Formats: sequence, structure tokens, C-alpha cells
Amino acid sequence: MKNLLCATALLMAAAAPALAAPETYVLDASHSQIVFTYNHLGYSTGMGMFSGFEGEIAFDQEDPAASSVNVSFPVRSMLTGWEARFDHFMAGDFFDAADDEMVTFTSTGIEVTGDNTALIIGDLTLNDVTKSVVLDATLNQVGTHPMANKAWAGFDATTTLLRSDFGVGAFAPHVSDEVSVTLSIEAMKAE
Repeated sequence: MKNLLCATALLMAAAAPALAAPETYVLDASHSQIVFTYNHLGYSTGMGMFSGFEGEIAFDQEDPAASSVNVSFPVRSMLTGWEARFDHFMAGDFFDAADDEMVTFTSTGIEVTGDNTALIIGDLTLNDVTKSVVLDATLNQVGTHPMANKAWAGFDATTTLLRSDFGVGAFAPHVSDEVSVTLSIEAMKAE
């Protein structure tokens, strides 16, 4: 999912005004989140979040399709709001996640769809399975950060994943196989 965030950042940057050369932006881990939701037995909408990602975007404003994004984060950085649910998600029914297991996203292509929108296509690796995913991204803003006094970019993206595609489909269809993912990312121009 973190890879998804990076891909979103790249897409957003691609929709920004052109610059002379590709520039590297790094994710601001303190202001970047991935939220996922799923249907729980028809009674409620379950939610969780990942934060604290690492990643960078190589952004070419003159040729946005030539940009790229890479993101990663530990599976165990998941927040569920209830320790017993987290423990269940990390156990054998779902991730069976080791302390060092990572989620990664590497973009493979970008399709600019509007002045500040794009589709970011990339490989998401989750639970030792790699699948192609598409992020529907929107550039929120590019400019000088008022506190950091450096170039900054912010963007949102959405996608839908099937848990079963990544080997974590326990209890489907009662607990929905389909998971909605929303990303919100900030990235700063690298020093």
C-alpha cells in the first residue's frame, strides 16, 4: 500500500507545471496515510490505516509519463484501533507477518488524465504476492511549504483491492473480499 502512496505522489507531481529536469521528492512520513475499509458481515465498515512510509518520486514535469515512484512500509505498521484485531490480522488467518515483512509499490507507468489527475500503474507486493494495481490520483497542491520553506507536493488517490489476490482472503465473502483504499500523501523536494 505504501507503494501505492508513492505512485500516487508521482502521478500528482506529473500533473503539475513543467520544470526543466526531473526532480526527486521524498515522502513526508508524518503527513502521509493509507486508509482501508471493508464490509464486516454486513453489519459495519471495518477500517484500518498504514502510516510512516518511506519512498521517493522521480518527477519529470516536462514529461510526466517518464516519472516514477517507489514506496515501502512494514506490514506491522498497520493500525486497527483494537489490539486483538491487529493480532488477528498479523496471525495465520491473514498475513502471518514477520517483524521485517514489507509492503512495496513500484510504478510501471503513468497515464495523465487531466490538468491535475492521472492513473498510476504499478506493482504492489503484499504478503509475498505481486500484482499490478492502478491508483486514481489527484494532485492537491504543489508549491512552497509555508513552514519548511521548500518545494512540496500533496495528493490523494484511491484504488480497490481484492484480499484474495494477495492470499489474505479469510472469511470472504462474509467479510468482504473487496477492500477500498484511500491514500493521502505529502512529499518534499529532496535536498
